[in-house]
Amino acid sequence: MMELLSQLIEFETVNDPAKGKKPNKECPKFIKDALASWGIESEIIEEDGYYTVYGEIGEGTPKVMFMAHFDVVPVNVEEWKTDPFKLTVIGNKAYGRGSADDKGNVAGVMLALKELSTKRLSGKVLFAFTGDEEIGGKLAMHIAEKLKEENKIPQYLINADGAGMSPIIRRRKGFGAVIEIPQQKITIRGRVIKKSFTISTPVLQTRHAAYFMPGVDAHPMIALSHFLRNNDVFAVKLGGKFLKSNVLPSRVELTYVEPDESGEEIEVDLGLTELLKSIVPLVRAPISAERYSDFGVSITPNLYSFENGVHRLRLDIRAMSYSSGQIEKVLKEILEFNIPNAKLTVRHNEKAGYLFTSPDSKLVRVMMKILESFGEKAKPVEGAGASDSRYFTPYGVEAIDFGPRGGNVHGPNEYADVSSLELLPKIYAEVAMNLLKK
Repeated sequence: MMELLSQLIEFETVNDPAKGKKPNKECPKFIKDALASWGIESEIIEEDGYYTVYGEIGEGTPKVMFMAHFDVVPVNVEEWKTDPFKLTVIGNKAYGRGSADDKGNVAGVMLALKELSTKRLSGKVLFAFTGDEEIGGKLAMHIAEKLKEENKIPQYLINADGAGMSPIIRRRKGFGAVIEIPQQKITIRGRVIKKSFTISTPVLQTRHAAYFMPGVDAHPMIALSHFLRNNDVFAVKLGGKFLKSNVLPSRVELTYVEPDESGEEIEVDLGLTELLKSIVPLVRAPISAERYSDFGVSITPNLYSFENGVHRLRLDIRAMSYSSGQIEKVLKEILEFNIPNAKLTVRHNEKAGYLFTSPDSKLVRVMMKILESFGEKAKPVEGAGASDSRYFTPYGVEAIDFGPRGGNVHGPNEYADVSSLELLPKIYAEVAMNLLKK
């Protein structure tokens, strides 16, 4: 298990569209070749330059499907204490980008398939390893549509993209909002000051936007907005460690001007000032969801850019909802009051749903039984982030997400517990065998 995970992590499968980075074909080819060496046939499917390894084992009706993703989020190398693309084991922690999200699961499913391929199965086991989960999961959507057209939709989906060694039975859908406003320069007298704002996550060390907990964690962009709203100052420019729309920036730096008639003449940007001030009301938008969630509705401002005279702020929104209508309505009302000349675009995938599986379902009961047999104390929980299982739930597939214990997902020094990693192949194989029993 650890040897296979080490090989997977060495593939730099970073997905960062803003910088034109995407996983190449090397990692999926490695997965395909490894499976082939164990006598498991698969194919590599390409969509828009992204790759999926898809295959089937067994005979008969498709009953169980495994899914995991090999792409990872970008890294700030200077924040890591180890090489993010070399598996480094310290004690019971295996450090490396993707160790927890999600290459540990890729390795676990691969080895489970190796075991299952030696058994006589009463039904087909499908599998897919995707390369674009971190940027929306269109490959998973494509696979779900393909299986629907071919009448191969499985009864059960084990989406190996979870954490904590507990079956995740609920996960919200992700929405993205982009707010654009042109720069508006004016000249005032004053003095230039720079002020930095840093992230603080004192309880759960992660940079994943879905896990941000207002009242506990400090978001640098929200703190910056609060500062501007409570001081008579004007923004000049904004810089920071912006990585991705669902990754919290670790630090941002605001250059601003404090008015002073005795000071020098300086250009400030009213457009940027008003955009940043609007963050506080935007993240407190009274959005109502269609179904209950432990995490409620979360809104975080994680990505800012300036190009061709236009400021762009991207919000990550999580809600147990299918449509974006109510979200868009509330955000528009906030912007009309605060910055009426701003442009709003709300994005979501209409073919995606959310995960909401009953704790009494057969899949959950079987998983709980197997976990107990391995001495794991677990209970069905809700996961904060969205996952590719949302493309299968609209077809009535009974689904859970699952994964190893670990931490710092999407952040520096991501790790997974070695003991839980080593259990994954056994758990996945046993769950599949139990679900395939007549």
